[in-house]
Amino acid sequence: MFKKVLNFSCLLISVSLFSQDIYLQCGQLLDTKNGKLSDEVTVVVSGNKITKIENGFISGREQDQLLDLRDKTVLPGLIDMHVHIEGQSSPDRYLKRFTDNEADVALQSTVYAERTLMAGFTTVRDLGGSGVNIALRKAINKGIVKGPRIFTSGKSIATTGGHADPTNGYKMANMGDPGPKEGVVNSPEDGRKAVRQRYKEGADVIKITATGGVLSVAKSGSNPQFTIEEIKAITETANDYGMLTAAHAHGDLGMQRAIKGGIKTIEHGSYMSEETMDLMKQYNVYMVPTISAGKKVVEKAKIPGYFPEVVAKKAIEVGALVQETFGKAYKKGVLIGFGTDAGVFPHGENAIEFQYMVEAGMPATEAIKAATVTNAELLGMGDSLGQIQGGFIADIIAVENDPVKDVKTLQNVVFVMKEGIIYKQP
Repeated sequence: MFKKVLNFSCLLISVSLFSQDIYLQCGQLLDTKNGKLSDEVTVVVSGNKITKIENGFISGREQDQLLDLRDKTVLPGLIDMHVHIEGQSSPDRYLKRFTDNEADVALQSTVYAERTLMAGFTTVRDLGGSGVNIALRKAINKGIVKGPRIFTSGKSIATTGGHADPTNGYKMANMGDPGPKEGVVNSPEDGRKAVRQRYKEGADVIKITATGGVLSVAKSGSNPQFTIEEIKAITETANDYGMLTAAHAHGDLGMQRAIKGGIKTIEHGSYMSEETMDLMKQYNVYMVPTISAGKKVVEKAKIPGYFPEVVAKKAIEVGALVQETFGKAYKKGVLIGFGTDAGVFPHGENAIEFQYMVEAGMPATEAIKAATVTNAELLGMGDSLGQIQGGFIADIIAVENDPVKDVKTLQNVVFVMKEGIIYKQP
């Protein structure tokens, strides 16, 4: 018995001697919850967790790792609530639906995932792809691929001919009649089945296309495309399975149906009226503005042949509205999340959204809070992500300057740690 106790004690001593903590000496540390900066702080990381925050620059034991970020501003890893990690906008994207195999999409997605992580976005919500996004999430979680933590909807849910109907733009012979398995619904019963199918396939969240969209090969970019009864069936089923719900929505009536139907986040919100803003406040629904995507599609629509003609027309009309509408919604008191629609524009450029939000009247501290504290809470991880606090997951980034004074500095992240692993450093 004595021998067994002695051996166990030796094992504990050995673990203590050779375990390595990481000491991050930070010139400035941003408290994302209250927007305050602290000077000369040391963050201690053990394993994948933050263990403590110390005032001043301190060092650990001889075997611990010391990182000098004394001329940097440190903050939590950023969270983007609207990306499409499987692909990226290009003039041939509509052709690729017929030429790319799942393996092609999967390999491309690994590149986009790494770019996103290196840009300081340690968590994303993927709002629609082919289902490869689920496999990508698994590969990242296993450490096979470098990328952000992914919450994914798998395949978006649409109505027949709706924005996420995968057969839009096909010739008649190839259209077929996709159903709930493919994410196309036309009744409350279909809606429930589609949610359960997404759950079965491994999705984390549910996304519907409540109105027409810009990039689908269909005439309208804003008409309502679900009944309230269909939306309620989807949100009630999603709630049963603990899944957060989001609605792509440009048109005002479609937004109102989504809000009354129980959707939690409205994506884009281009034609949002003041009446709808009031409704969002009443139902505690969040707007995820995606200003970056709106600006980019306007730019690309002016290049001859970049988009099909039906898409280019919608892009110019809708894309120009998003930033102005966001500014009105923010000033009206609508709850705001942070999301970019990366994939519509290049992955890794997500942080330009902060600049656009600030230009529209939102203080930098609140924009950063939206991309950290608020988004973490929406994902149900408010007690472990979005802040640099003891016991939180060690998702930590650093930038050259104070982002409160110069929000553009977030477009140049120089240090990235996710779950205690360093992926990028000065």
